[in-house]
Amino acid sequence: MFITFGLGATPAKATTTYQVATDSTFPPFEFANSHNKYVGIDIDLLHAIAKDQGFKVNIKPTSFNSAVQSVQSGQADGVIAGMSITKEREATFDFSKPYFMSGVVMAAKPNGKITKLSQLRGKRVAVKTGTSGAQYAQSIHKKYGFRIVTFDESNDMYQDVLTGNSAACFEDSPVMKYAVRQGTKLKIYTKPTLNGPYGFAVKKGHNKKLLRMFNNGLADLKSNGEYARITRHYLGAKGSSDTTSDRTFLGLLKQNKGALLNGFEQTVWLTVVAIFFATLFGVIVGLLGVVPNKFFNGLSTTLIYIFRGLPLLVLALFIYTGIPSLTGSKIPAFVAGTITLMFNEGAYIAAFVKGGINAVDDGQMEAARSLGLPFGKSMRRIILPQGIRIMIPSFINQFIITLKDTSILSIIGIIELTQTGKIIIARNLEGFKVWTIIAIIYLIVITLLTWLSNWVERRIRL
Repeated sequence: MFITFGLGATPAKATTTYQVATDSTFPPFEFANSHNKYVGIDIDLLHAIAKDQGFKVNIKPTSFNSAVQSVQSGQADGVIAGMSITKEREATFDFSKPYFMSGVVMAAKPNGKITKLSQLRGKRVAVKTGTSGAQYAQSIHKKYGFRIVTFDESNDMYQDVLTGNSAACFEDSPVMKYAVRQGTKLKIYTKPTLNGPYGFAVKKGHNKKLLRMFNNGLADLKSNGEYARITRHYLGAKGSSDTTSDRTFLGLLKQNKGALLNGFEQTVWLTVVAIFFATLFGVIVGLLGVVPNKFFNGLSTTLIYIFRGLPLLVLALFIYTGIPSLTGSKIPAFVAGTITLMFNEGAYIAAFVKGGINAVDDGQMEAARSLGLPFGKSMRRIILPQGIRIMIPSFINQFIITLKDTSILSIIGIIELTQTGKIIIARNLEGFKVWTIIAIIYLIVITLLTWLSNWVERRIRL
């Protein structure tokens, strides 16, 4: 599920819509506001530039790494995500003219023992994957003798410092200042360093027109004062803040009930679609494993081995970004997620289909064949009815597992319940309370499904 911005009244001939990937949790550059609309310096700039230049954009919010890979694989036309322009990245991407200058700062607990870099020796330092902060930490960690731990989300990084697991963190200066203003109990102890520009990026050698329009639009915004207005709105003394809202559990639930409901619906829909196709895939592969044919038996064993052996995260990224890199064809995130779950969960279903059939006493098949029934009819009339009774509880349990596994697909930009939680936390940085709400929702659903599984199992035994 992606948030789409139809941007601006433009000349009638300009109807091109570009897919632009962004990091969904990098305030104040991109985040979802209390109305679940994506805002921030990057989003507002892109919105204004599209209106100025007469094109449309479809925003694809995901993680930073996934956003970058989406452009590399052709899934997206460009990326705007507080992305620093570096020599290494210029080998892969074409960048716009810089639209923002940033620097890296160190933050730690207020009134703590860590106030300068020299005190980090032997300590853990938290960074966010793919950021300038991570790059800076990597460049100095040997000099100052600290260990680096990486996180995919800024809030997780902050919490690691607040809980005392890490001594400090490195973060882009405007992002860290925003977090402190939002109520994060950290203090900035260093001046910005590794100052570098942010740029809009496209795949090298591609989408030159889009890059040119971005540069032209940026120049227009700077000349007419719109650029200054946007940056001042988020970085000014007051800024865009969520600190005045109700931060109690009930308050957070009321403010975000619409987003949570949408995320939950996406989770359930993805689970239902995925388990349907996974069941078809699993039953077919499982039956191939019990037919009297060595080739089909080997094929079944191989498919189960491959798709049970691959980590779900690796399989998701391979389908969503790897295959498009080879074929040049885009795969929608929901489709990629469904295929991922179909193969992974289907492999487990195939395994217990084989196990359920093999659990039926061999004498049942022998007796059926001795009565003159062919293999197919013996399987349909004698073996499968008994095997299905054994399999049904496992099917329900697999539905529960699939429901939980959908959370991993946030890595490819599917805004299900877990990703919704990340988006809400990026705005208000209330990680403990939001994750508690998310956990309770999952537990309620899983408890209901567990009761259903137990009821079915009791009925089967009667």
